[in-house]
Amino acid sequence: MKLNFLLQAALAGFAAAIDEPEGHEYHRHHGDSRSPCPGLNVMANHGFLPRSGLNIDLEAVRTGVVGAFNFEYTAFDMPFQQAVDFKLTTTGNSSTFHLADLAKHDTIEFDGSQSRNDFAFGNDNDFDPVIWHSVAKNLGLYHTGPAKEDQYVTIEVAARARAARVKEAMAANKHFNASEAQMMGSPGTTALYLATLWDDEAQAVPKKWIRAFFEEERIPYHEGYNPATRLQKTGADIADFFGKIVAVDTSTPKCKRGQL
Repeated sequence: MKLNFLLQAALAGFAAAIDEPEGHEYHRHHGDSRSPCPGLNVMANHGFLPRSGLNIDLEAVRTGVVGAFNFEYTAFDMPFQQAVDFKLTTTGNSSTFHLADLAKHDTIEFDGSQSRNDFAFGNDNDFDPVIWHSVAKNLGLYHTGPAKEDQYVTIEVAARARAARVKEAMAANKHFNASEAQMMGSPGTTALYLATLWDDEAQAVPKKWIRAFFEEERIPYHEGYNPATRLQKTGADIADFFGKIVAVDTSTPKCKRGQL
């Protein structure tokens, strides 16, 4: 009986996989401009932003977030405007930016990232497997099984993993910048990836989607993520996730890893 259940679960997962849209196949090229933000890199790796990561304008961001993740057309207008206001661009055009421009410290980028090391240690732009391994363990990503709690990450688990990462960063980095931008940005980026990958039916995020998104900077089509069938998310949804994240009491003993 148990074997039959596992087989059915495996077949269901296989059936849920979809092909990458034509023209938006996953490619990563060494030397392309990339940012500290996994979501933007994911979009570029699939061609929803210029694959080079160069000369990105507001219209590219707007069409990219719709095509890649089925966000509302204007959902990312505010982050784009922040990049303009912080004068991060090195393109020579104030209305465009290269992805790598976003690595300027304590503007859009900040200490305590869940997938990047802190600026004080030399590279705040590229994925850091050591940093990520600690976060992934706290998310329970390496513990999987047939039970629902083995397959999903809830808001509570994500909030506690975020808080644990910030605590570790503050202990390791004597130059840790606990600015207002950092204190708002840390739960904000967690809200963003939850909103991006949220499974409305499960009311949680599949672990395999999170791993593809962060570890490969890839849209998890093969794992069953289908933007066309998910509820469209808005800036208000991201704000709602933010509020729920900061409301989680991270001072209490955290639940068993991956527990729903």
